[in-house]
Amino acid sequence: MDPSEIAALIEAGLPNASVTVQTDDNTHFEAIVVAEAFDGKRPMQRHQLIYECLGTLMGNEIHALSIRAHTPGEWSKLESASQA
Repeated sequence: MDPSEIAALIEAGLPNASVTVQTDDNTHFEAIVVAEAFDGKRPMQRHQLIYECLGTLMGNEIHALSIRAHTPGEWSKLESASQA
């Protein structure tokens, strides 16, 4: 799978999300997803929302997916901290 395909699927399932997906081998992926839909949700719930977007690709075409899921406010704080 191509990282852009995965990003597009997540974006389709989580409107207005900012999604970045990277890979070294097109089997193991790392995703950073920033979405308002995560507000008030625990990390496991956020991951479940992303897995729902990917359906049966998880465990098949996508062997492993590392997820960083943040709200826009959380992401803004992380970016500010990394620039300090």
